[in-house]
Amino acid sequence: MAVSELQVQTALKELVDPNTHKDYVSTKSARNIKIDGGAVSVDILLGYPAQSQLVVIKQQVEDTLKALPGVTAATANVSFKIVSHSVQRGVKLIPNVKNIIAVASGKGGVGKSTTAVNLALALAAEGARVGMLDADIYGPSQPTMLGITDKPESTDGKNLEPLVGHGIQAMSIGFLIDVETPMVWRGPMVTQALEQLLNNTNWKELDYLVVDLPPGTGDIQLTLAQRVPVTGAVIVTTPQDIALIDARKGLKMFEKVGIPIIGVVENMSLHICSKCGHEERIFGEGGGERMCKDYSVEFLGALPLDGSIRADTDSGKPSVVSDPNGRVADIYKQIARRVAVKIGETGVDHSAKFPNIVISNT
Repeated sequence: MAVSELQVQTALKELVDPNTHKDYVSTKSARNIKIDGGAVSVDILLGYPAQSQLVVIKQQVEDTLKALPGVTAATANVSFKIVSHSVQRGVKLIPNVKNIIAVASGKGGVGKSTTAVNLALALAAEGARVGMLDADIYGPSQPTMLGITDKPESTDGKNLEPLVGHGIQAMSIGFLIDVETPMVWRGPMVTQALEQLLNNTNWKELDYLVVDLPPGTGDIQLTLAQRVPVTGAVIVTTPQDIALIDARKGLKMFEKVGIPIIGVVENMSLHICSKCGHEERIFGEGGGERMCKDYSVEFLGALPLDGSIRADTDSGKPSVVSDPNGRVADIYKQIARRVAVKIGETGVDHSAKFPNIVISNT
């Protein structure tokens, strides 16, 4: 019995990507179906970094195709490609940076910087080229979290070369000042510093630039919204009511300026006693999920109140690199995949594809 392309497409339509929760045909991931007698091959091109998922998806597709009548051999070539996605209207993309992810919180102390650095490292672990911009001018923490003590260099006297920690490119005001030097600056100086750190860094072909924002909804957040091409924002909160009040303000700010909300991460969700194993929700329960329901955004995941997360970042080796196969790292990687998938589902930026229009007299 001859195998038809329709049979193959029908089978792929019924097969669901475990990360997008959609079939491979509707997402246009399935391409180049080839049939040679009983041998079938197909290319699966994913729109998100999925290094840890390639073997799983390859096996899933091949097993499905082999089960079709008449198929004697099946090959699935699985890969991924990350492209630039649309940003706020009127804001141009930054050279060599495809997508910018803002990580924000309404108030301090909710683990935003820890979430940002582990998100960046998790995206890199999945095969993406990732950068980290520490936009907290008053309280930069990424140099410590990434274990970077060097000073950035400039080859032309104008632009800085990003430093590298655990495989990701990074830039922070913390690289340029002494660790104990306070930044006694007014708002305009702070926003100018942010723009210089972003635009005067020689980023090297980034798929994602994660921006660790300071808490609140002040000058830096407004500058980011108006002048920086942000693909989407991740809101970090804890289950505590007082944190959720401020997180909601941050979410509404991004909505007002036209930046999509990728989702919400709930930190310190559950404490497990290291001695007896007793579980206790110290800061309340379900707050992040209720917030997501109220604003129709995705709940990306919940992280436990775990001393190792704090210890790892303090030592310059965040959880994703210090214990890459551990429970906490696995949660961060799941969150990172959802973030990448959500970005992949947004509109693609076509600005670079339009040719210049030249009008000449003939």
